Amino acid sequence: MIRLPSSHAAITAPLVASSTTFPGIQVGRSLLDGRPFRLSPAMTDDRVLPSTNSLALGGLGSGKSTTGKARANREIREHGHQYVVVDSFGEDTAGEWVPLTRALEGQVIEAGSFTLNPVSDLFPSEVREQLVRSLIVAVEPDALNTQAAHALQHALNHPKAVNLNGLVDALVEPEDGRWPAAELAAWGVGAAIALSRYTEGSLRGLFDGDNASLPETDLPILCFDFSRLDRNSPAIPSLMAAVACWVEHVWLPQSTAPHRHLVLEEAWQILLSPATSELIQRLLKYSRKMGLSLDVVMHTLSDLGTGPAQDLARLCEVAHVGRLGPEEAALVGALLNLPAWAIARIPALDPGQAVWKVGPDYVDIIQTVISEEEARLTDTSSRRRQAQQVLAVEQHTTESMTPAVDNDEDQDEDQDDDQGGGLFAKSEPAGDDDGEWAWEMPPNVIDVRHIEAIQAAQEGRCGEAADLAALGEREDITAYGINSDEALSWLSTRAKVAELCGDLDRAVQLRATVARMGKDVEWFEQTADDSTAPQWHRGPQPAAPELRTDDDTSSAKPRRRTWPYIAAIAALALTAGVVWQNAEDDKQKQERQDKATAYKGVSAVNLDIDGVETETLAKWSKDGRSVVLSVWIDSDEEPKFVRIDSGDQTAREAAEPLEAGQIPSPVQLEVKVPITDWSEAVRMTVAVGGPQWKKDTRAPRREIEFRPDRTAIDTETGKQLKQYYSKLF
Repeated sequence: MIRLPSSHAAITAPLVASSTTFPGIQVGRSLLDGRPFRLSPAMTDDRVLPSTNSLALGGLGSGKSTTGKARANREIREHGHQYVVVDSFGEDTAGEWVPLTRALEGQVIEAGSFTLNPVSDLFPSEVREQLVRSLIVAVEPDALNTQAAHALQHALNHPKAVNLNGLVDALVEPEDGRWPAAELAAWGVGAAIALSRYTEGSLRGLFDGDNASLPETDLPILCFDFSRLDRNSPAIPSLMAAVACWVEHVWLPQSTAPHRHLVLEEAWQILLSPATSELIQRLLKYSRKMGLSLDVVMHTLSDLGTGPAQDLARLCEVAHVGRLGPEEAALVGALLNLPAWAIARIPALDPGQAVWKVGPDYVDIIQTVISEEEARLTDTSSRRRQAQQVLAVEQHTTESMTPAVDNDEDQDEDQDDDQGGGLFAKSEPAGDDDGEWAWEMPPNVIDVRHIEAIQAAQEGRCGEAADLAALGEREDITAYGINSDEALSWLSTRAKVAELCGDLDRAVQLRATVARMGKDVEWFEQTADDSTAPQWHRGPQPAAPELRTDDDTSSAKPRRRTWPYIAAIAALALTAGVVWQNAEDDKQKQERQDKATAYKGVSAVNLDIDGVETETLAKWSKDGRSVVLSVWIDSDEEPKFVRIDSGDQTAREAAEPLEAGQIPSPVQLEVKVPITDWSEAVRMTVAVGGPQWKKDTRAPRREIEFRPDRTAIDTETGKQLKQYYSKLF
C-alpha cells in the first residue's frame, strides 16, 4: 500500500469537491482545496440535507471516534445541543466518552449501577409491551410466537405486573381470560423462562427494580457506559432497547435543547439485534420530526451482514469514512454511491483523515482539526502509547551501551520520526513549525493592486477586477518568476475575485492549485493584532530605484516634445464618439448588473399533486450550461407512481411491494437539462399517482416553468407559485 502525506491529496484526486459552504461548527480542513470545512447538519437547509443522521466508518486508529467526540464537544459548547451516548468500548474499565462527559458536566451511567423497571407506569402501555418483547427476544429470539405474544399481553394487564418479578408470576399463574388459564400458562412458558434470566439468572439486577430510576433530561450529555459488559452478552441489546424507549418517550418530549443527538458506539452490536433494530429503525425514520440526529459509529459495514441492518445505514445522509481495506472500501463506496476517486483514496488515508459525503452530491477529503484540550479528552490510545514509550526506553538503553556512530542519514530519519506528530492536525501551531502546511509568508509591505482588484469585484465590476488581477499576476511573474510568493499571492486574489463574482467552481480550482503546490491556501486571510502581520494584500518590498549618476545624465540626448500636440488633436477627434459609446456602455452595464442581481440560480416550490406533497427544485450550474431538475417526496406520503419530464429527459419510479424488514425510502428523481444561457428558464412536468391511484391510468400532473431569479410559474394558470423556502443557498 502506498501512503501519501495529506499535502499530496489534491494531486491524487481530481478537482471535484463541491463549492457548497455548510453552516455550523468547524470540523477540519479540505485536503482538495485547502479551505475550512464546517458542518452542523441540523443547521443545514433541509433541501440540501433532508436527514441529519450520520454514519462514521473506519478501521482501528482511523480517528472516527475522535472526530465524533470533537464534533459533540463543539455542538454542545457552541450551539447548546444535547447528547445521549451509548458507549460500549473504552480503556481502564471506563468508556471512551467518559472524560468528555465529565468535562462537559454531564452524567455517566454505568451498566449495573442502575435498575430499570420496564413495566413502570412512567411508560405508556404500548411502550411497556414493546420493551418487554425486546427483552425476551434479546435472550430467546424464538420465544415469542402468536400464542406466547397473547399470553404476554394478557399478563401485562394483571394487577401483579407492576415489576418484572410480578410479570413472570402472571405468566406462570395467569387468571382466566378469553382463553382458559391452563392454556395461557402453557403459551407463556417460553416468555417466562426468557424473563427469568433478568430476575434470577446472569442478568439479574438490570430490570427487576420497582421503579424506573430514570436519569435527568436537562443535562448537556448523558453517557450510558456499557464497556464493563461482555461484548457478546444479551445485556447490551437489552439495555439498548430500554435506552431507545427512554429516549423516544421520556428524553425527547422533556428536552428543551434546540437539537438532540443519540450516539451509538460499536453500533453493529445494536443494529444486528432483532430486539433493538426495530426501535432504531423507527428513530431513524422519524428523526426529522423528532429533532433528533442518530450518529452511528462502527468499524466496517461487513459487521452488519447483508440483511436489513445495512438498509438502516442508507438512511444516514452524512457519512465520513476513514481508512479501510480495499475490499471494504469498495463495499462502502457501492452502498454510499461514492465516486471512484474517493473509493481509491480510502485505503491510503492517514489517521484523522476521512472521505466525507454530505447529502447526495458533496464529496470531499477532510483532515479533522482538534485543539490540545480536545486531544486530551478524546484520547483512546493511551495504552498503545505507553507500550511505545517502554519500547523507546529499552531502545535508548540499548543504544547507550553501544559505541556512537556518526551517521547523518540515521540522524535525519530519527528526527523525521520524532516530528511525525499525532493523529490529527492541531488547531494551534506549535512554535515555528506548522507541519506540512507551513511556508514562508510574503514580506510585510502593502500592495494596493490586490486591494483594487478586490474592491472592483465587491462593487460588481467583475470584468475589470479579473483584468486587474491578471495584469498584476503577469507583472509579478515577469519580475519575480512563476513560482514566487508574489505570483502565488495573485492566485489567492483571483480566487477571491471569482468567489465575489459568483464563480465558486473557479475559486475552488484556484485554491486547489495553491494547495497542490504545498502552500496554505488560507494564508492570505490570516491577520494578527500587530501591524506587522502578513495579510493577503501584502507583497514584497519593491526594490528601491537606483539613483542616476551625473555621467548618465549628461549622456542623455534631449528629445523634441511633439507627441503632446498630436495626442491632443487625436483626443479632440474622438471625444464625440467616446461620449456616446460610454453612455451606451453604461446602459448595458446597468442592465447586466440588474440581471445579475436578480439571478439566484435556484428555484424551489411545493406542489400538491393527487393528495401528495411534492417538493420540486431547479438548480442552475455555475457555468450556465445545464439545469438539474429534481423532485423529492417523503415516504410517509406513500406515492404509487412518480414521473418527471423536461425536453427529452425523463425519470420515473413506481412503488413496489416492500419485503419483510425493508424500510420505505423517499422518492428522489432528477434530470439534467442543457441550456444555452445562464438566465434561461426551463420547464418540467411532474406526474404523481397518490395512494388511491390505479395502475394503467393517467396520473395527475402539473407543468412548472422555473426561472433562475427564484420564481416559478404554473404554465396552465399563468400564476406565480410561492417559493418553498425564503433563504436560498
